[in-house]
This record gives sequence, C-alpha cells and structure tokens, in this order.
Amino acid sequence: MKKNIALLAGGYSGEFVISIKTAETIEKSLDTTLYNIYKIIITKEEWYHEHAGSKIQVDKNDFTLLVDGIKIVFDCVFIAMHGSPGEDGRIQGYLDMMQIPYTTCNAIVSALTFNKSYCNKVVKEFNVVNIANSVHLIKGEPFSMGAILDQLKLPVFVKPNESGSSLGVSKVKHVEELLPAIEKAFGEDNQVLIEEFIEGRELTIGVYKVNGVLSALPATEILSQNEFFDYEAKYTPGVTKEITPAQIPANIKEQLENKAMYIYRHLNCRGIVRMDFILQAKTNKLFFLEVNTMPGQSENSIVPQQVRASGMTLKDFYGTLLEDCLKNHSL
Repeated sequence: MKKNIALLAGGYSGEFVISIKTAETIEKSLDTTLYNIYKIIITKEEWYHEHAGSKIQVDKNDFTLLVDGIKIVFDCVFIAMHGSPGEDGRIQGYLDMMQIPYTTCNAIVSALTFNKSYCNKVVKEFNVVNIANSVHLIKGEPFSMGAILDQLKLPVFVKPNESGSSLGVSKVKHVEELLPAIEKAFGEDNQVLIEEFIEGRELTIGVYKVNGVLSALPATEILSQNEFFDYEAKYTPGVTKEITPAQIPANIKEQLENKAMYIYRHLNCRGIVRMDFILQAKTNKLFFLEVNTMPGQSENSIVPQQVRASGMTLKDFYGTLLEDCLKNHSL
C-alpha cells in the first residue's frame, strides 16, 4: 500500500522561494509508485495543499488533509523548508506532538544548529576542529565598537545569527564599515554574529545516516567571483564555480569527512545535513563554519551535485532517506 507523504515547503523567512525550488526537486525525485506526495505550503497565514485549482487547508489539530471527502493521514513528513519554522525546530516540535515521523534533525538539534553562535560553542567543546574567534550581539543589549575590535581582527564577517542563504551577511575590511554591517544584519535577525575572516578554501560536505550507517558525500569546493559566497553568488548562475568532488589532497579529504561525521554523530543529527568549512591557507587547518540541517536542494544546488558525484540518482537518494524515516523514526 502506498504511503502518504507530506512534503513541507515555504516558511516564514526570505528563503521561501529557495524552499519551493528545493521541494520541486524532491517531489520530482520521489517514486510515485510507492508514495502519495502531498506538497504543503507553510506561511504565517496558512498551511495548505493545492488540489484541483483550490487550496485545501491543513487541519492543525492532527495534521491531516481532507481531499475529495477523504481524510489523508500522513505516514511521514519530508521537510523541505529553510529558515523558520522548518529549520529552527519549531515544526519538528509540532510533529513530535502529533507523533508523525519526519526526515530532519529533531527539534532540539535543529534549534541548536540554527543558532550559529550556540552551535559554534558546542562544536568547539568537541575539540576536533578549529573555530574562528567571534562576538555575539543581541538586539537591545548595549555593545561597544572598541570592545569588538579589541577581541577581533579585521577583516570580519557580520551575519545574522539565525538566518540562511547568506541573507544580511557582510564582509567588513574597514572600521567604518562595521556599524552599518551590524545594522544590516540586525535587519534580518535579533542576534548578530561577528566572526574573524579565515583566509582559505571554502569546502562543504553532505553527511547522512541510513539504517544506522553514517556516510559522507563527495565534498564541494566553492569558488565565488564575489567577495564571498553571498546570496547572489549562491543563486545567480555563473557567479560561483562549484567543484564536486573538491580537488583536495587525500589526507585533507579524509580529515574533512571524519570531522564532519564526528560532528554529525555528536550533535545527534538526522537526515541529510551539509557542513561548511574553511581550509586555512598556509596551515591547511580546517575551520568549522556552520551546520545546515535543511540544505538547499534545488536542481543545481550543492547536495544534488554531491549525490550525483557519489554515483547515486536523486530518486535513489531521497527514496533511501524516506524509507529510513519510515522504518527507523516512527514515534
């Protein structure tokens, strides 16, 4: 009997459009002979499924749909939302209460990894990878430019602490650029992270677990024509060159995979997660940047590139993740 799968897309953040593209890729790649796929769009105003030219509202009391007079109960939820509420633990907490399994990290892990500063502090305690020096600001709390510059050396990155797709991120090279960058980041979030710039090669790697077995996908090196891998570089064709698999020495590849899998295990991650690192120039030390628990997966995004480079099809990959969720994450 075919399983009913809710594919969640949309969300509350500026990543709404990217989420829709991610969901399109996943929907096209799932085997419709095995699954009934119901794409559900989440906004602050409504949760709905489009059917026969009309919107069917989700019954939030039990997370069901009434389609053509039939009540649809879901066997599993494939979360394809970036930002809140799909990546910060909110939807996961709701689904836990509904006792419906889902494909991503749980609520606690999602909330922790979504907060870049808190996640950095936890990963630093693992003592397996370097972390750049940083300062964490909270809106409404006083801060001193002098104190920031005493703790950090320019250049620095100023970024919203809880945001994705590089929205609101600035690279600051000169003192007079710092305050405008902080204000820009506060326009996206109530918390701001200021990190020292680490010169080197940007590497990103997907990690996933199926039936208890942890695997790393081939890593990607990101070469941006822009100052850094900003929103334009991520989503404008031709601005960024992404090399998959990354052309790195075998010992660096092994280190990257081992460190990423260690972090995945010790953060108690689930599903497909992408981790970003910098391979520092001259020293070849790996610096951890962040964990993406719901990485972008539009057709040409990094994770689909890595899946194809591994020899898998997207159909096989997403089907494997879904089957693992159905078998191993029932509540």
